[in-house]
Amino acid sequence: MESNTKTKIIINTFNLNKLLHQHAIYEKLRSQFIGTCLLVLKNGLNYQNLALEQLFNEIKKIVENVFDNEDDKEQKINLLYNKVFESQNIRSLSLSAFIEILDGIKNNILPFVGSNGQDLLNFFFITLNKYVSRADKNQVFTPAHITDFMAKIAGVNYKSRVLDICCGSGAFLVRALTKELKEAPTEKDKDEVRKNNIFGIEYEENIFGLALTNMLINGGGTVINKNCFDAREWIINTAKPNIILMNPPFNCQRLSMDKEYVKTWSASQKEDPSKGLYFVKWLADIINEMGTTAIMAVILPLACAIGTGSDIKKIKAEILKKNTIDAVFSLPNDIFHPAGAASSCCMVFKLGIPNKNSAKTFFGYYKEDGFVKKKQFGRIEQIDGEGKSKWDPIEEEWINLYKNREIKPGKTAEAYVSENDEWLCEAYMETDYSTISDEIFQTALNNFLAYQLKEGKLYEP
Repeated sequence: MESNTKTKIIINTFNLNKLLHQHAIYEKLRSQFIGTCLLVLKNGLNYQNLALEQLFNEIKKIVENVFDNEDDKEQKINLLYNKVFESQNIRSLSLSAFIEILDGIKNNILPFVGSNGQDLLNFFFITLNKYVSRADKNQVFTPAHITDFMAKIAGVNYKSRVLDICCGSGAFLVRALTKELKEAPTEKDKDEVRKNNIFGIEYEENIFGLALTNMLINGGGTVINKNCFDAREWIINTAKPNIILMNPPFNCQRLSMDKEYVKTWSASQKEDPSKGLYFVKWLADIINEMGTTAIMAVILPLACAIGTGSDIKKIKAEILKKNTIDAVFSLPNDIFHPAGAASSCCMVFKLGIPNKNSAKTFFGYYKEDGFVKKKQFGRIEQIDGEGKSKWDPIEEEWINLYKNREIKPGKTAEAYVSENDEWLCEAYMETDYSTISDEIFQTALNNFLAYQLKEGKLYEP
């Protein structure tokens, strides 16, 4: 995706969000409202010279046609149309306001949804989520450049069967679909990709509606609305994945978790004590049961990498019995800004391939991605004086260091690890002293002293 195109999308999304705010569209409705508008515009909606009620009827007719002959047609129509377009908030729009919004979507968003537009569309949804207040955020969406990086290190190609069991708006699925369609050599291969290669599960109904819209606009993939822990048979018999990409919830509640796992929690435990690592173990067990192999790239909080407490340590040990922890990448501290503040890492597993201490784990200290925080826009990509993205060469370096297992002081390391060890580059890499300036040293010292003051104790030599 060209950097100037990304900039246009960010600006256009910001302006569209302001327009929706101006017309008092509730934040919680905005993503699906725009998504359905995009879907019907792409499917030929002609809204000129229609009365307001005719416009609503025409949108509903197109949505109904999209789901003709599907068993769950009514549920999908309810999600994409009824829950949004039958709401009092949307029904209160005047005809002129509705047309102004449709014009904005048609002229400033739809042009980016073309033959190579899948990345752009998902980038739009992720960007839009930045402007939703914390109270209306249902999930933290994975940044587009990170989904791209993870799809590449997992080795997604046009023959890959990709699964995300916590797919959210479909960020990983769209990225995989885009990559596969680009690489597929024939139309027959592209058709195979669309029908049989991309699979997702989303539990929250409203977010599922957004994922469904995303895949429909992109013309491929299969997503189902279900608790992933109730979809074991579907994963085994339908998805049959060889690549898994996901960003599971870090603090999943009791009602949403695997019932057998919840039985092991203490009575006072309200959230997943594994911080999302159980999703890895559960899915690894399925791959092991199938007798196949798969590559998994998953985002998890640093607590999973650092933690050697009983809950996390036990799950790590169970994972390592039949699977390999191939790599762990420490990601930028503010990767989810402004939606979330959790420090995270990306873990890469070889499922169905026991390590047996025969291979070292590769660690990357991938903290600088060329993005900066900017008021109103969140984290955005930096562009150099020649108009080139700073992220592109960084991503290339990240991937090459991993592929070549290259050890670079201050950046990468390798080590044999077990469940008793930290799975984090900071624990094993050599310090690159050439990069440390007086200013950096003073900043680190100030941060250390501030931390000690906050904790109410000072170090005494």
